[in-house]
Amino acid sequence: MTQPASRPVRGSRIHQVRREVDACSPEALLSAGAGGARGFWALGDRWIAHAGVVAEISVPGRVAGSTGECRFEAVQDQAAELFGGIDGYERSRVFGGFAFAPRKSGDRMWASFPPALFHLPEAELEHNPVTRQCTLVVRARDKAGARRSWDAWARAMGAGALSRSARRRPVGAASGAKLAAPNLERAIWNRMVSATLRRIRDGEAEKVVLSRTMEVDQAHPVEPLELVMALWEENHGSHVFLFEPGPGSALLGAAPETIASVVNGVVRSTAVAGAIAVGADSVETAQLARELYNSDKDRAEHDFVVRDMVARLSALGCTVRCDVAPHVLTLARIQHLETKIAAKVPDALTLLDILASLHPTPAVCGMSRNVARSILTESEVFDRGWYAGPVGWFASDGKGIFVPALRSAVGTGSRWRLFAGAGIVAGSEPALEWEETELKFQPVLRAMARAGIAAGAATGSG
Repeated sequence: MTQPASRPVRGSRIHQVRREVDACSPEALLSAGAGGARGFWALGDRWIAHAGVVAEISVPGRVAGSTGECRFEAVQDQAAELFGGIDGYERSRVFGGFAFAPRKSGDRMWASFPPALFHLPEAELEHNPVTRQCTLVVRARDKAGARRSWDAWARAMGAGALSRSARRRPVGAASGAKLAAPNLERAIWNRMVSATLRRIRDGEAEKVVLSRTMEVDQAHPVEPLELVMALWEENHGSHVFLFEPGPGSALLGAAPETIASVVNGVVRSTAVAGAIAVGADSVETAQLARELYNSDKDRAEHDFVVRDMVARLSALGCTVRCDVAPHVLTLARIQHLETKIAAKVPDALTLLDILASLHPTPAVCGMSRNVARSILTESEVFDRGWYAGPVGWFASDGKGIFVPALRSAVGTGSRWRLFAGAGIVAGSEPALEWEETELKFQPVLRAMARAGIAAGAATGSG
């Protein structure tokens, strides 16, 4: 495997070799790429894994701008130049994402995550659940190098498959995690929610999505691959993702919604808001679903998201269609109200143009957007970094998908920080919103338990 370049060499070409391989697991490639940049993106049995970096697109804090819109433009401009220098296959794609806000984070947990960062991987493995085939794409700076690199990755994947079972820890084994002392007690959360409700009653905002964090300190470094594989096993109905810009720093999560995906000139989004637990059995789950569907408070919270997303897509010139009424989306541990939105995209509009308009949606920020942002800055004592920012991929043919980095955690070796939020609207109760955030911590906590990390007693902070 070749040593990746951090940026494309001006005037040089990148060559690709694309071949089908025997059906395999994403761990085959991700294990082979250990010690370098890696990523994983899955919804159910459809997944993409990648490793290594041939070229990088990055927007530092000094370029990101005060509104954040120019970082989307900067990424688009760099991608156009990069895609124009690739030979050997009709489509290429880059993987990564954007921070929630445009500024460069001063928090060391986010040191590897600038306001925008995307990788063109050295190796990319995709599984198609319809054909049950896998395709391996490998890139290098010359044709012969690409062919040699393809053979090297294929061999490494085969060798990694033989050793994974020996490395995996037993599910549920404790690993001596130390939990950081909380610096946001429940009483402080209650005061924060109550203060936000007063501002909503005063007419300053209609909705504000407040969040909190949970710290987990380990005795030894945690392998992000083990954690994301456990997360995927637990959350097949969600968009499960891992983005590891380099060894020792990773972001992973299981997002319930899609900000925007574009295929054949049609953008599809899902508005997701309102939450309730899953029951102990199917009868209780159905009862809770009806309770959620009939909740005036949750329907109002959900309607803010739908109205805003439809209005923003319409303002871009899209012809928008959406469900007449929401339905209940039942996931592994939580249920939400969901409305599906689809729109025909004007020819001149790109996925990143749409993303720049939609982010941050009322599902992760609030409404009105600017006031909600201001309240979040005042209320949250931690840096969101990439939490609730758009993560995903886009391709040279215009296709792509971005989801918000929700039900997520960022890790730097032995230390992990989990994030969870709740939408505060008129009628919200601090105790119930706390319980909602507890539910939203569960996907990563349960994945930690499956991966052998003792995190179940972790406490909130913020």
